[in-house]
Amino acid sequence: MADRHPLFMPLVLFGGVLFGFGLAYSHMARPEVVLDFLQFDDFGLAFVMLGAAVVAGLATVVAPRLFDEAPITGDRYERRLKPFDRNVLVGGTIFGVGWGLSGVCPGAGYASLGIGNLPILWALAGMFVGAYLQGYWRSRSPKK
Repeated sequence: MADRHPLFMPLVLFGGVLFGFGLAYSHMARPEVVLDFLQFDDFGLAFVMLGAAVVAGLATVVAPRLFDEAPITGDRYERRLKPFDRNVLVGGTIFGVGWGLSGVCPGAGYASLGIGNLPILWALAGMFVGAYLQGYWRSRSPKK
């Protein structure tokens, strides 16, 4: 982190503020909106995700053609392929069940705090406990 561009952290903060504002403005920080999406009653979340995918896709295609390295981080642009393995399948399934039960995904959970939804702290605490338990379990599992 010491050799990062001086604008790295302010831009990360700005990106987080922009993300949280967008989630709150689009009402995606409300668990009931997310649950309506998961029950196919409201497709607003799909529109928000599509918008994010288009922006990220354009940046992924255009930025490497304009720059040799990322302007702020200085890292080289390269594809990092993650294998689709058992861990992705099981972890994704568990994430989906938790998301469906609570109506909260990580980004929306934090943004929901910003709009005054204090009961969301239970879901955030659950996410931290779940992540901690997984890390503990993995640290005890034999290396493959």
